[in-house]
Amino acid sequence: MLNLFNRVFKDRTILITGHTGFKGSWLAFWLDQMGANIIGYSLPPPTQPGHFDLLDLDITSVIGDIRDLQKLNEVMESNKPEIVFHLAAQPLVRSSYENPIETYETNVIGTLKVFEACRKHDVRAVVNVTSDKCYENKEWIWGYRENDPMGGFDPYSSSKGCAELLTSSYRNSFFPLKEYKNTHHTLIASCRAGNVIGGGDWAKDRLIPDIILSACHGKTARIRNPQSVRPWQHVLEPLSGYLQIGQKLLEEKAEFAGPWNFGPGDKESITVKEVVELMKEQWNHINYKIDKDPNRVHEANLLMLDSTKSRTLLKWQNLWESSRSIDNTVKWYKKYYETGEISTKTDLQSYIRDAKKKNLEWSG
Repeated sequence: MLNLFNRVFKDRTILITGHTGFKGSWLAFWLDQMGANIIGYSLPPPTQPGHFDLLDLDITSVIGDIRDLQKLNEVMESNKPEIVFHLAAQPLVRSSYENPIETYETNVIGTLKVFEACRKHDVRAVVNVTSDKCYENKEWIWGYRENDPMGGFDPYSSSKGCAELLTSSYRNSFFPLKEYKNTHHTLIASCRAGNVIGGGDWAKDRLIPDIILSACHGKTARIRNPQSVRPWQHVLEPLSGYLQIGQKLLEEKAEFAGPWNFGPGDKESITVKEVVELMKEQWNHINYKIDKDPNRVHEANLLMLDSTKSRTLLKWQNLWESSRSIDNTVKWYKKYYETGEISTKTDLQSYIRDAKKKNLEWSG
């Protein structure tokens, strides 16, 4: 794996915030496989079991809150990372209704403090991972582009829109592209991805973890919004995009310091009910019923991304159809619950093989 991404991550000191979370742990694993020197900064793993604990990675793992600027600065000073992948967040829509202050403090003020630490310590590259929900959702039948307005109905989505505005403000105010290498040496980008699935996610109020846990306990899963359409994709898909952006920034290609969408094609945006039916084909223990609670909180019904910019300028593309992503995800959980083993490395190796077959730029 050392030849991936032009070998730019080998022996590079990299800070990942949120490394104990779902996407963060997959990213840490991939970077570790490429020979990076990884510093993780995060709250303790949010669930038990947790993907990060199961991976048992030999990295520097610091338990800390991104709202603690003093500790962030201490970690930056001690380790001097060249690039920061910022994934730490309060990531759940329904939790944002229950704890809006914590959601905004973490996703906005926490991001602000990460940026300030990066600015103080002259970090070369920053990749801020937000969400497809950052857009002002008008329930359009076409995907949102990077220059569409930020917004957000619920506190989580709104906080991610705020984080995007914050990224743009820092790029304009402190890291202007026209002054790159003159008054500063930092490039900052933001990445927005759709609904990400894969093994190792046990977060509450997420569709696939809820279904898996219900099946394991012989219960019937309750499904909200069965006709909601989402851009489902395996976690490795957007991670390949985040890494590709990180590569370009480390290679001092300033034109890549901006916002980027990483989502599947329109045909991969399928309904919640279709996802559950595909899961049932792989695991007959799965049973579900539709939750018809009229008092449930608002969640978007239709949300898709337009990733033309990434496909054109980065030559990035999805490798796995939604059915393949769902299949691999269910198999990951089945293997874990039946044998206690995880197939993270197998999934990554399979994904890289498919990238090489398609001669993707990042695959070496």
